[in-house]
Amino acid sequence: MKNVFASKWGIIIVGIIIGVFASLLQFWGNPANMGICVACFLRDITGALGLHRAPVVQYLRPEIIGFVLGSFVAAYAFKEFRPRSGSAPVVRFILGAFAMIGALIFLGCPWRALLRLAGGDWNAIPGLLGLIAGIWAGTGFLKRGYNLGATRKTYKAAGWIFPIIMAGFLVLMLLNPKISGEPQSGILFYSVEGPGSLHAPLLISLVIGLAIGFLAQKSRFCTMGALRDLILFKQGHLFSGIIGLTAAAFLTNLLLHQFNPGFIGQPVAHTMHLWNFLGMALAGIAFTLAGGCPGRQLFLSGEGDGDAAIFVVGMIAGAAFAHNFGLASSGAGATPAGMIAVAVGLATCLLIGLTMRENIGGILG
Repeated sequence: MKNVFASKWGIIIVGIIIGVFASLLQFWGNPANMGICVACFLRDITGALGLHRAPVVQYLRPEIIGFVLGSFVAAYAFKEFRPRSGSAPVVRFILGAFAMIGALIFLGCPWRALLRLAGGDWNAIPGLLGLIAGIWAGTGFLKRGYNLGATRKTYKAAGWIFPIIMAGFLVLMLLNPKISGEPQSGILFYSVEGPGSLHAPLLISLVIGLAIGFLAQKSRFCTMGALRDLILFKQGHLFSGIIGLTAAAFLTNLLLHQFNPGFIGQPVAHTMHLWNFLGMALAGIAFTLAGGCPGRQLFLSGEGDGDAAIFVVGMIAGAAFAHNFGLASSGAGATPAGMIAVAVGLATCLLIGLTMRENIGGILG
């Protein structure tokens, strides 16, 4: 049966759906210009589990759970559930950690960069330019033989592990529901102020997450892949999806009076443009070397890709490091420790890209 979601108009429609519902999630309670942010939401989940103790960013985001389980359902329904894993798990973990650190310097993943732009936050522009620069650098390594190794088929049970973990998170949330005004409920931590305290109703967030996970798995929606294909192959298929997302979010924000243009006073954002650029440059190169943006990594993990799951676990570890060691930015801007972390991350990603190439024996020994 033809996959209509992977067609030209299919990917545009999926982008429009994501853009509309991201803005609606903001309207229904999620933080401003953060209707959906994979990096921020994984960071909030990390805090909810107690892996970092920044009290303003702790909430077990149902959207992330929905992304993985929705992709899992789509993959099973259309016989695309293919448990697999490849090589260099430690490298993928490190790339995930530095991708998260870069995103938290900018304060958002590629999806949030687009949504910030659609909400009028012009600080997203240097971030998007940095993302493009990072993906451009990463594609340079791809052209020169960069490769982390072949993906191999593995046990079906191995492909179930990450979806089961996400289902377990949902059970934890149901058994330990948020109590108004309380920072902890059972074993989970909840923000009582700040962006972590802002959220749409659980059922709405979960259903939207499931729908987006299902559609994104079928359409192969990926912001990094869109820019990579445009740079490498001059193909605009996936790029049309992110245009649809941005345009739909912009129009929805206008209708809901959520469009507030400017640089100053934007929610969960800062005006240190160099570090907005460099943070997303680090994230962009890490996404490219790992093979997908954070959203795509979640969708791949739902269809049984163990490499993607390792990258996501690396992002969770990166979020813990970022907040436990003062690397993450705030509305006041990037921290000195965060600036050092970006430099270390860029150097590490460049080293990975330079040394793990087939033509110099990087993976072939």
